[in-house]
Amino acid sequence: MQALELKIPPLVLVALFALAMWLLAQLAPPLALPVGWRLVLTIGFAGAGVVVALSGVLAFRRANTTVDPRVPQQTSSLVARGIYRYSRNPMYLGFLLLLTALACYLMNAVAFILLPLFVLYMNRFQIAPEERHLLHKFGAEYQSYTTQVRRWL
Repeated sequence: MQALELKIPPLVLVALFALAMWLLAQLAPPLALPVGWRLVLTIGFAGAGVVVALSGVLAFRRANTTVDPRVPQQTSSLVARGIYRYSRNPMYLGFLLLLTALACYLMNAVAFILLPLFVLYMNRFQIAPEERHLLHKFGAEYQSYTTQVRRWL
């Protein structure tokens, strides 16, 4: 299982989950929700997802550190300001919100069921290895940060 750690770029993983959500939604009946609410939820989650993910990217850019999560050893600084005061992984949180928007658009139970699987995969194969690198690189400073800020929200 360690072979999957940090191997699939998160954006590719989001695309794969989105494709799976769409394909599986074709097999199951949709949930009943008025179209107006469906649109409001979709736009709300998508907007929040874009804002949260971009806030994370911009904070990394301002700190002149890498945004490529496959190479956490190239991290040059611990970013703990801006959106990172509320989430240790705002880019991944933003991706989850975008997938939630897609699930709302599809309005299908199968699409919603894949959301926790995305979180589980990210926790095990992306976030855990990143956190090991950050703890090794920043030590007590990172450990303190993890006690103050949640992994997702």
